[in-house]
Amino acid sequence: MRKVTLFTLVLALTASASAQSTIKIGAITSITGRFAEFGKMQQAGFKVAVDEINRKGGVLGKKIELIVEDNASDVNKGLSAAERLVNAGVPLVLNEYSSSLVKAQAQYLARQKVPNLVFTSSGDDITKPGNDYIYRMNQPATEYAKVILNIFRDNKFKSMAIIAGTGAFEKSVADAAQKIARDYGIQVLEDQRYDKGLTDFRPVLNRIKGKNPDGILMVSYAEDSVALMRQAREVGVRPRLYAGGAAGFALPEFVKDSGSAAENVITATAWIPQLRYPGVQKLNVELKKALGGADPSYHAAQAYAAVLVAAEAIKKAGGTDREKIKDALNGVSMMTAFGPISFKDFDGFKNQSPLAMVAQQVQGGKFVPIYPKSVVPKAIKFER
Repeated sequence: MRKVTLFTLVLALTASASAQSTIKIGAITSITGRFAEFGKMQQAGFKVAVDEINRKGGVLGKKIELIVEDNASDVNKGLSAAERLVNAGVPLVLNEYSSSLVKAQAQYLARQKVPNLVFTSSGDDITKPGNDYIYRMNQPATEYAKVILNIFRDNKFKSMAIIAGTGAFEKSVADAAQKIARDYGIQVLEDQRYDKGLTDFRPVLNRIKGKNPDGILMVSYAEDSVALMRQAREVGVRPRLYAGGAAGFALPEFVKDSGSAAENVITATAWIPQLRYPGVQKLNVELKKALGGADPSYHAAQAYAAVLVAAEAIKKAGGTDREKIKDALNGVSMMTAFGPISFKDFDGFKNQSPLAMVAQQVQGGKFVPIYPKSVVPKAIKFER
């Protein structure tokens, strides 16, 4: 597969800089395949960050260049992409979206002793138990479940149902939801896991309808999230709240493609423009420009922050030695427009940045913040 750089793919930067005048950073994302929608968001974040850093003089007096490899949304192609970056001699790798792909890539990179910074993938088992060479700045899957279950608990829900895919991310969120529900005294009346390719969710939705849970948590990627909500409305399921575990439910396209079926659906999300971090509004504007006017999802903000964190680690390391960069990542503590980033060991996680999630709801055809109080939330609208 042809190697793709951000010079040609995204940034359209001038190609005159020689190898000696740039610091190359590796990155893997899904430029093609079923996760390309998320890859598009990440590429926008890369562009904004690289432009910003280079405009300010780069790192250690050199401009940075991202060497971006396409994993084509495939595990084996992702491993090949990681191998190409190792052979290219990059000092660290930014590791992308799908948990099932990232876990394999991260483990390979760790065996090669190449530091890799996971910035979007959330499967708990990536940093639990983790590895000395694997760092994650975004929230683990447990946090996606926790923010939704906190809303259920705060509104005195007594029962819920779960519908989730069998992929690594979906399984992590659904398993965490099961545990948290037990801790909160919320009865899980149905827990349905489905394999990739299922298109008819009506049988399980009708079964859930008969059990009448207070809440329904759905954990699915883009195409499934739209089908689930349309079919749920069709069969007449009426929980007090429909909730998405981020992924497809947090994308602007979910609202657009689901139409009225998306109304009142709440979802966990890792970042929204209403957060009170320095530079959030400026970042939102820049990301929209990079996306041709489209609203950015949290995946774009995460990619932006990942480049900044990588640049800071290289600066702290004083160069591109992989071992020194690994050591430098241990000491990173910085505020970004995505949130505060530092790497800690806690609750069985290793090298994990301890960020909490937020939640939003579709109201009037648009996402609005609803939780926690720090985002100045709107009142939640319930189905019944």
